[in-house]
Amino acid sequence: MAEQRIPGIDPAAVPSGAGCAECLAGQDAGWWLHLRRCAECGHIGCCDSSPSQHATRHARESGHPFITSFEPGEDWFWNTETGEYYTGPALAPPLSRPAEQPSPGPSEKVPADWQSRLH
Repeated sequence: MAEQRIPGIDPAAVPSGAGCAECLAGQDAGWWLHLRRCAECGHIGCCDSSPSQHATRHARESGHPFITSFEPGEDWFWNTETGEYYTGPALAPPLSRPAEQPSPGPSEKVPADWQSRLH
């Protein structure tokens, strides 16, 4: 039986990289707590606890409502429009940031007082 397609989730979309695209480009704070992946296009952004909240910003600006974790061992989908968790299909690898990459990261950009800067 074929898996039903969920509008806004493209299982074939590959991640845009190993870290938040905007933070790595030097935008805003330049570091993240956790990473999130757009389930439609693969854009990697930082979570809502991170200073810049690029994943949710991408979802709103692009109209791509589903994000999923890009953290090792996490497997969930979140609809930014409805505020609900979903079970979704398997996505194209890699499924998380590299295990050797720290969280928060990237390590050379994380300020010493990072915990006080979280949302």
